[in-house]
Amino acid sequence: MTTAAQTTDEGRIEFLHCFFSAATHEASAAMCRWTGGMISMRLDEVREIPLEEVCVEYDFGSDLLTMIVLSLQGELGGDMILTFDEENGRQLAATLLHRPVADEPEWTALEKSALMETGNILGCAYMNALTKLVGTQLVPSPPTFLQDYGASVLEQALMTQAMTCDKVLICRTSFERQGEELNWNVFFVPSDALRAAMRNAIEN
Repeated sequence: MTTAAQTTDEGRIEFLHCFFSAATHEASAAMCRWTGGMISMRLDEVREIPLEEVCVEYDFGSDLLTMIVLSLQGELGGDMILTFDEENGRQLAATLLHRPVADEPEWTALEKSALMETGNILGCAYMNALTKLVGTQLVPSPPTFLQDYGASVLEQALMTQAMTCDKVLICRTSFERQGEELNWNVFFVPSDALRAAMRNAIEN
């Protein structure tokens, strides 16, 4: 039997899916402009799952990932994590810089800057949509270029939610290049305070 609480939770997730779908549409338009129409985005899911299942659900493998991380400044926090494998990250940087894919082991400052600007563009698109939802100006931090294990970074971002909730909320978006799916993802992880503000906005 479905309880009233379950119905409320399902309705809230459905609303958030519609909301993030619209936000992803705006981010995709920005991404298309940034990449000259080559790259678009698609919302894959908005889910609430137990923290211990995160690593199982999102199997990043054992390789280091290239990531761009933005954190929300102020009382309503959260993190946006843009992930690439090495090949796809290098290809994006090369495309944006209009040069061949680099084969040096170290990333150049220009390559890092190209990916961080991509994070900036996506972060602003999502934060503008969230600002309208919660009625509070949300400002992302400058992006950080990071090479680490994806599961570790995602779990760390989710820890504040897990302290107060049985399940953590994750929004995941993927990318396509002219119809071909890429091994890129954006994970948006609201803090507990932002999650509560989103819940209040939906219910009121």
